[in-house]
Order: sequence, then C-alpha cells, then structure tokens
Amino acid sequence: MKVVNEVMPSDPKQIEGMMQPGPDGPIFMINLLKFKDKAEYEDGRATDLTGREAYMLYGREVTQILPKFGGRAIFMADVTFLTLGQVEELWDEVAIAMYPNRKALFDMSSSEEWRQAAVHRTAGLKGQLNIETVAPVGSPVANLLNQS
Repeated sequence: MKVVNEVMPSDPKQIEGMMQPGPDGPIFMINLLKFKDKAEYEDGRATDLTGREAYMLYGREVTQILPKFGGRAIFMADVTFLTLGQVEELWDEVAIAMYPNRKALFDMSSSEEWRQAAVHRTAGLKGQLNIETVAPVGSPVANLLNQS
C-alpha cells in the first residue's frame, strides 16, 4: 500500500469525485494530519509559529465555519503510538469532522470564509490524508445518529 500525504488534491478523479452527490446521510471526514516543523506562509510573511500552531489557528476558525454548512467538529487527538501495521512516519494528529453530505463539505471548502482561514492550514501542513466515511445503515452509530 502506497501512502502519499498531500495538502491539496492532485488527482483529477478525486476532484471530480468531490463534485458527485456521494453517499446518503452524514459523512465523517477522517483527517490524518502531518505538520511542518515551522509554519511557512505562501505570502512569505515572517512567523515564529510551528506548523502545528498555524494549523491550530485554522482549526479554531474552521470549527466556527462548519456549523454554517451543517457540519461540526467531532474529535481531535494527537497520534502517540502505532499499535498495528507499519508506516514510515506516523501522522501527528487525527481529526474527524461531520458534514450532512459531500456537497456541504465541498460548499464549505469553496467558501471565501474557508479560503481565508485555509492560509493557516497550508502554512502548517506538511500533508494529510482525508478519508470519507459513512456509518452503515443499521449499525449502532447510524442508530445513534438517527436518535439525535
């Protein structure tokens, strides 16, 4: 299995896929994040921020943007140990966000408000994997979602 962290999608099939309706029900976007040692802003601004600190600026802003598109932050935690499998390098953090559907994610990440916040994301991220997931119909998680 080859794993390539990216900051922005480079595969046209992924970009095309984001424009498709996607699965029914809420999607849970799993973000595996790898930070730069030192933040690097595209506009060349000087900074003493670490990559993690720059990304946290983005995270605080996006947490406020998500509800405007029907989403919310679900979970965020540091990666501390790999208990099964092998990778060359661990990710630094895992974050999970919920969106009502793929369109909401696309609309949010196309908004001007998100683009303004994303300068910190780009400055701080060395790369990431985004994995779209859905709770299978009838699963305990899906049942719990239907109750809320």
